[in-house]
Amino acid sequence: MLCILYVNAVGFLLGNIGVLVERLLPTTMARRWIWCVILLASIALPGYYRYHHAFAVGGTSDAAMVVLDAGLASQISALDIAIGHVWTIATGLLALWALVNAGWVSHMVRVSRTRLRGSVPSAIGGVPVVITDSLGPATVGVWRSRVILPRWVLALPDSQRQYIVRHEDEHRRSHDATLLFLASLVVILIPWNAALWWQLRRFSLAVEMDCDRRVVSTLGDPHAYGSLLLAVGHASNRGPRLQPALLGGTGMLERRLTVLLAPAPLRLVQRLLLPVAASVLLVLVLMTPHPVLANHTHAHARTTSSSAMPR
Repeated sequence: MLCILYVNAVGFLLGNIGVLVERLLPTTMARRWIWCVILLASIALPGYYRYHHAFAVGGTSDAAMVVLDAGLASQISALDIAIGHVWTIATGLLALWALVNAGWVSHMVRVSRTRLRGSVPSAIGGVPVVITDSLGPATVGVWRSRVILPRWVLALPDSQRQYIVRHEDEHRRSHDATLLFLASLVVILIPWNAALWWQLRRFSLAVEMDCDRRVVSTLGDPHAYGSLLLAVGHASNRGPRLQPALLGGTGMLERRLTVLLAPAPLRLVQRLLLPVAASVLLVLVLMTPHPVLANHTHAHARTTSSSAMPR
């Protein structure tokens, strides 16, 4: 239990470092790589400190050792077993949900390609696309990403359709679907790590904001692009959400529009204080010890307990 609290604490500290660093970056710089580093560090640091920066939790007197071995140690062991069972069940359910969702998307794409073949274009602006009844706009596929568009996109003016296709093609060329899949896989394997869930959401937002920046820098007119995001959001509010996609995750649209259309410049005080705050959080992460029950403590407890038993 203490290890779970430690891993979450380190994850939230690292996540806040990511938020501060992201705030310091110019609007023209990519942000998704910050969260790739933060996610990797949140996994690697606890494992490193498990062996190099640990302290023992337990009493120091012989009497305390006896109590630890006879009572507390058994309770801790039972709790660890229960947590392990819950962990396994949660991972299995999340993995099953991911497989079912992937299978459903694959089925929808396959059915749409078969039913609409010949009646809809297979490429728009030189970009291969798969037209569906309602699924998308999004980019799907880990090994070979494909751009999927709902059929109503074909009725949009050429300028708006160009923005949508460009956005999804940027996701495809940047392999964003693969990056999000790998990040989601980590969360599935460690579902109790709330910090990783939060970091995954920040990572998804960074992926979409980076894509918005590339689209606007290529096609121009951020206001027209922002208006399109609102229009597509209204048209797709009842459809299934996929990522990476033009709309991204739920609740991300307002943040993306703010950064795109009305970015708040950093004041001088913020430029000075944000690096200091990030450095302080990093020091806290590096100095936080990993709470473990040292092996020699357990051994001494068992020895003391055995010697205290009547013969």
